[in-house]
Amino acid sequence: MRRYTRDDVARRRRLLLRRVLPVVVIVVVAAVVIVMVAFGGSDAAQRREATSFATLWARGDYAALYSQLDDEAQHAISRPSFVLANSTAAQLATTTRVVVGSVRPRTALGYPVTVTVHTRVFGTIHTVLTVPLSGKGSDQKVAWTRSLVFPGLRAGEKLTRQTTLAPRAAIEASDGSVLASGPQRTSSMPDVAGEVVGKLGPPPAEEQATLQAQGYPDNALVGTSGLERVFQTQLAGTPGGTLMAGSRVLARTQPKAGPAVRSTINPTIERAAITALGSQYGGAVAMNPQTGAVLALAGVAYSALQPPGSTFKIITSTGVLEAHLASLSTQFPVETQATLEGVPIQNADGEECGGTLIQSFANSCNSVFAPLGARLGGAKLVNVAERYGFNRQPGIDGAAESTIPPAGSIGDSLEVGSSAIGQGQVQATTLEMTSVAATIAENGRRAEPTLAYGARPRLTRVTTPAVAKQVASMMRAVVQYGTGTAAAIPGANVAGKTGTAELRDTVKPDPDSSDPSDDDNSDDSTDDQDTTPDTDAWFVAFAPEQKPRIAVGMLFAEAGAGGDVAAPAARGILAAGLQHP
Repeated sequence: MRRYTRDDVARRRRLLLRRVLPVVVIVVVAAVVIVMVAFGGSDAAQRREATSFATLWARGDYAALYSQLDDEAQHAISRPSFVLANSTAAQLATTTRVVVGSVRPRTALGYPVTVTVHTRVFGTIHTVLTVPLSGKGSDQKVAWTRSLVFPGLRAGEKLTRQTTLAPRAAIEASDGSVLASGPQRTSSMPDVAGEVVGKLGPPPAEEQATLQAQGYPDNALVGTSGLERVFQTQLAGTPGGTLMAGSRVLARTQPKAGPAVRSTINPTIERAAITALGSQYGGAVAMNPQTGAVLALAGVAYSALQPPGSTFKIITSTGVLEAHLASLSTQFPVETQATLEGVPIQNADGEECGGTLIQSFANSCNSVFAPLGARLGGAKLVNVAERYGFNRQPGIDGAAESTIPPAGSIGDSLEVGSSAIGQGQVQATTLEMTSVAATIAENGRRAEPTLAYGARPRLTRVTTPAVAKQVASMMRAVVQYGTGTAAAIPGANVAGKTGTAELRDTVKPDPDSSDPSDDDNSDDSTDDQDTTPDTDAWFVAFAPEQKPRIAVGMLFAEAGAGGDVAAPAARGILAAGLQHP
């Protein structure tokens, strides 16, 4: 029997170790791989799920976020209610932007995701959105609870806020004089302030959600008309307050008052506009044609829509001259009316009218401009009107949108012709038609109307300088020898256009007519008692013609003819503007 020495034993041990060690290493490596797959891979997937949830929440994409909820959460809340809960929290916090940061290691509550919430009222909030997950492996869903509507909330806590506004800022006229200040909104110029400042009151229902997102308290009073409405955001400043998670404070800020707001209103010209309008229902506007600065507003200057009548012929003339359908010297027959689609379109009071294009414009001949409008066509007429500002929201909050039917639905040649003379379905504010005159004054460039003093002019090209100069010469003829002579100011070269917009049929029925429809209105005593004119009186103008400094618009509702009523009233505003440096 062989006897093994110590060296033999050592050699056998070394040989055995060389054979077994690779197997052990393989087993250990396999175990590590299994652990990594089972735990490390799952952790990565869960991190991605948590990050995805936080990212969608940051974007405000709550509808997509709902699909990541587990069955239990979706059973507890419907998609619309889920969207409402999250959007309400964002409004309460006045969230403006959310930045998602890193994902921290998982805790017993879920994966903490660092987020930075930027708010309008409560500043910047650095916090953590902890995302709880349910499920196994890669099949992970969010175990959503209501505390996830805003980061930092704990189970059972509700997000609330208390906000306040700083004292309301003052409103100033263009010369710095105060139009409204203090809680009572007092002014040293009550006559001017009473016309333009407007009122404060509870916000309209359609604006409440927006104001809540801006941090306004529920009992806040806001501008509901006039300059108080136009400059509401600046005048109110930035709200301040406390954002609460249950009884805990998440953030706290102080309200910040806004600086005094200077408007473009010129007290001297404003008083002239108030005087010109008097106690009649209508609107008066004065504007700087170079900048769009609104110098005066009176009455329903930008809130009431009426058919603009023949003031719209400025727009029609622009289209006619651009399309080369006529020149200033083109001759038209002298007639009392024109016929479109078998329907007569009369001149005012059935007068004979015609001659050159410039004469026809000066005397406001419907018999010329209705057929010209029909020849121009609906598409081109609407295009020109929209360049002048129709069919779009004005730049002043609270201003009504002046409209003309879309080209595809404006109708036949009768409807197009009627629109071309400011009738049919055309509706405009005094502000819009003043802007039309101001555009001609500025050689075809339209300055967006503004009430903000010192605002940078926003100019758009409406028509060529050549066409604008031709229309300006036509408007000059109106005041020289046409329907607007009552607006003439010696040495000022006023250019204008009258308008007499029919509100009802102004053609007197034939007393011998046997039309049954006449019998329905045969009460002569009622007709005798109704002395309200059937027409709106309009006049728009600028002066001086060569270097215009002021554009004016006047509307008197149901007041008669533009040349008789509106033109002399506008003259006073023009004179005040020309005298003021």
